[in-house]
Formats: sequence, structure tokens, C-alpha cells
Amino acid sequence: MPAYKIGIDVGGTKIEGIILDQSDRTLFRRRMPTEQERGYDHILTSIHSLYTMMLSRIAGADHTVGIGTPGAISRKTGLLKNSNTECFNGKPVREDLAGLFGRNIAVENDANCFALAETMMGAVIGNELVFGIIMGTGCGGGIVHHGTCISGLQAIAGEWGHMTIDPNGPACWCGLRGCVETVISGGGLQKLYHSRYGERLELPAIIEKYRAGEPDASSFMSEFFTNFGRATANVINILDPDIIVLGGGVSNCDELYSTGAEQVRRFVFTDSFDTPIVKNQLGDSAGVIGAAFVGAQEC
Repeated sequence: MPAYKIGIDVGGTKIEGIILDQSDRTLFRRRMPTEQERGYDHILTSIHSLYTMMLSRIAGADHTVGIGTPGAISRKTGLLKNSNTECFNGKPVREDLAGLFGRNIAVENDANCFALAETMMGAVIGNELVFGIIMGTGCGGGIVHHGTCISGLQAIAGEWGHMTIDPNGPACWCGLRGCVETVISGGGLQKLYHSRYGERLELPAIIEKYRAGEPDASSFMSEFFTNFGRATANVINILDPDIIVLGGGVSNCDELYSTGAEQVRRFVFTDSFDTPIVKNQLGDSAGVIGAAFVGAQEC
């Protein structure tokens, strides 16, 4: 087994790299801005620069490499698809990075990386079937079964954020309307609140108003918890996971684990709702840790 696991997580605003040793201790971690407005080639150059830095840190020792990205590699074309870092769509990301690195690499969806990290080192260790939910700027989902990411026939398994729950709802960047992402992600909630009440607030400020009993915020958050319950219950009805772990900035809303979970209970097709819904333990570093594990499993 290689001495080191290298993981790189490519997000909309940051690129993060990590080195784990054989005991999964963190030896190195570094972040840099994605600067996606500068285009695809610039992002590849930044990723390669970070990898070179990490390679130097381990003096070129034997290692594996995993990359977490928004979206997924199409099994039909080999090109990246469904990425909200839009300059990545239609690009041969795996081949380009493997060429730059001069080695085999693994590429996996960032939500799958999140779910895998929490399964291996975080909040859901020891569970056989895990569904990981990311509610950040957008919404993503990942499935882990017996410690392995499940990607599916078309590499879209777990794409919970683009499940339509209101066909008359807000327009989504994917071209549909009323996707889960538009009504319960942090970005979607902020846009929705502004469109209704004319006030541009980030979610923590909306939650603060809700806790203070402000009527508009109370009505808005009540609808949010209902939408969260309906969308999450749909996942449970199909997959029936052992546990669900929440990540992303929205997961910091404490009421999700009480009021939100009660709304899930309303919509699940069962006589006894037993699915735990828990908060992540690894924070926003889960993606890069999961990428390192993906690389170790696939390379």
C-alpha cells in the first residue's frame, strides 16, 4: 500500500489539498482560491501547482491521488457534466489532470467524497448504507455502501439536488424548475427570500429573524422545513439508508435536526420513522478527505 494519500477538492470558490499518511493523519493541508472566472486552464494550472507542492512535501514518495469535483465524469463521453463550476462542463478533466500529473488519478463527485469522508472518519463511522446531503451554495447528495461510493449507471446516483419537488417553483440553472436546490440550498433560500420580501439576507440572518419570531421569516422557514422534509423523505422512501449526514453551511441550522426531522417523519412511507439525521463532524474539509480516500480505493 502506498505511504501517502493525496486528496484535492475543487470547489466553486476554493481548491484544497491534503496529504494523509498510512494512519490517516493529516500531514499537510493547503487552500487556494479557485478563481473560476479566469477559466478552465487557469484552474488546472492551480491544481497542478498545489499537487507539485504536495509532491515536494513527501519527497516524491509513493502515493495515490483522488480529485473531488462538482459534477461527474460522463460514462458516455468521458467529459465532466452537471458541474456548477460551469467552465468544467464538457472538459476531459480526468485526462487533462492525469497528463499534468504524469500518473493515474481518480475523480469523484464532491458530494460522494463528503459522504465517504464522514463514513470513514466522521459522524457516520460503522454504518453500512449512508446518504450524505450537502446544502451549501447548491445541493448535492452522495451514497456510500460498505465504505464505497455508489455512482450508478450514469454517474448520477445521489443527485438529490436536481430532483424536482415543485414543477412551478423557481428556475434552476440546470434548466428545470423547482429543483430541491432552488428551495433548500443556502443560495436558493437567499434568492427566494429576496424575491418574496425584497431584502437581501444571508441564511444566518434569516434564521436569526425566525428565532426572534419575525412573521415573514417564520413563514419562510416553516416552508423551508416542509420542503426539506418532503425532499429527504423521498430519498428515504427510495434508498432507506441506515443514516443521513448533513453538510454545507445550511447544516449549521440546529432546527433541521428537530423541526426539520419532524417534517421528514410526516412524509416517510413507514409505520415507524427510525432514520437518524445527523450533522457532519469534518466540516468543510470533508470533501478533500473523501477525495484522498477515493484515490486510495481506485488508484
